Amino acid sequence: MPYKFTFDISKTPHHFFTELAMVGYQRGMHKVFLKTLQDIIRKFRIQEATGLNLQDAVVLIQDLINMQALNLIQRQKFLQTQKRALFLPHCSRKYMDSRCKAVFEPSLPSYVCAHCSPDCGVNKADRIAREKGYDVYVLPGGSCVPNILKAKNYEGVVGVACGEEVKMSGELLSSMSVAGQSVPLLKNGCANTVFNMETLIKTL
Repeated sequence: MPYKFTFDISKTPHHFFTELAMVGYQRGMHKVFLKTLQDIIRKFRIQEATGLNLQDAVVLIQDLINMQALNLIQRQKFLQTQKRALFLPHCSRKYMDSRCKAVFEPSLPSYVCAHCSPDCGVNKADRIAREKGYDVYVLPGGSCVPNILKAKNYEGVVGVACGEEVKMSGELLSSMSVAGQSVPLLKNGCANTVFNMETLIKTL
């Protein structure tokens, strides 16, 4: 959880993300960018919904916009890849204790989903991605990514993460010529984090 604050925008209206995408297209308009961002935060009451102060809300939304922009830039390259992986955060598991039957594989390092809870987001995402030909890794942290990429030589990667983690891994993917796509966490924290399954399916 690289952010120093927690957030939950999982109940934010869907059209908020439509407006966010529009701002993403207009990233070159630097002079109006911050004002537009603050207007969006106020319009959709992001501060009220998340409890964040304006500065943290700006950081969060700016990172979401950057993720959208990077997805657009990398999309065509990503669609041309063959060997792909999905990286999921282990904090999105339904249970973070012994009720989760995922097996930890230290050599990767990654958890291997055991599909024990039908309503677990990681379980659903794992099944969908594997059906589409992806290898799936349920990661205890972003620091595991370099080792996996070096060992497996993936051409394309989809990562479910917060904006701060995407920024941290972006340079790595670029240096290894790996095309990346990201799906944002809508609720962060050390457990019960949330992402949108429809967004993940479209991204895959």
